[in-house]
Amino acid sequence: MAEINKVEVLIIGGSYAGLAAGLTLGRSMRRVAIIDGGEPCNRQTPHSHNFLTNDGNTPAEIANRARAEVLHYPTVSLHSGLVTEVQQFDAGFAVWTQAGDRFIAQKLLFATGIRDEMPHIPGLAECWGISVLHCPYCHGYEVRNEPIGILANGDTAFDLCRLIHHWSPNLTLFTNGPNSLTPEQQAKMNQHGIAIVEHKVTALQHNKGKIEEVVLENTAPVKLTAMFTRLPFHQSTPLPAQIGCTFTEQCFIHVDELQRTTIPGVFAAGDNTTPMRSVAVAVAAGMKAGAAINRELIEAAF
Repeated sequence: MAEINKVEVLIIGGSYAGLAAGLTLGRSMRRVAIIDGGEPCNRQTPHSHNFLTNDGNTPAEIANRARAEVLHYPTVSLHSGLVTEVQQFDAGFAVWTQAGDRFIAQKLLFATGIRDEMPHIPGLAECWGISVLHCPYCHGYEVRNEPIGILANGDTAFDLCRLIHHWSPNLTLFTNGPNSLTPEQQAKMNQHGIAIVEHKVTALQHNKGKIEEVVLENTAPVKLTAMFTRLPFHQSTPLPAQIGCTFTEQCFIHVDELQRTTIPGVFAAGDNTTPMRSVAVAVAAGMKAGAAINRELIEAAF
């Protein structure tokens, strides 16, 4: 029978939010176990930006250094594995991994991230995080003033074009079919010189994830340096839903200002709770969750 690991806090997800929470709790002398599946959503991204002291480092470099710093604290342990089941009982939570390991904790933090849903456009998945981008604050400066594409339609397309135009006036909107912009939105596009291409996007030609051109149905390809888009997504794990957490209309885990979910004792932090997807935001949320968890443990004991 597998050994039962008893800790005060269990963190599911060992990327930036989970590690930041682990660091805060380790420094609070709490017994913490972090379980990580090893597949961060930014694993293809070559560089991380807009994070003080780490601007331009690779996500892997930041994560490796963070793990070393967290494991400096003897009450924190890091485990590789995939959590498959969570149960709540009077004194806390029991968790099982795919390998059969069992953990028992008083508090639970989901730092599990999200999974992007790739459209069926050959080449897009290979470019995701490299030259097909989600955030101009993370990647816009590196492609400033370059020919950039926007893959979107309707209100999302208008919002993205207005946002990205600040970084580059050389924009082309690909609606991947008839556009659903309002006449007022189209007039704004024309005013700012943004071309609207309604032909179906059939592929992205690229070199090791760097876009070279957008291949279109029944017309010539368009050369680009980068493309911005907003992809649909789902939670990386069904566990928050199974334990009863409430979700927002945008499908993020609902949390309060202290990263508490609607289930007492359960917290969430990182990309699974907010559309602001960046290392800096995840680290801040993880630190806040760790402090809030420690405060609850103090209040229960004192």
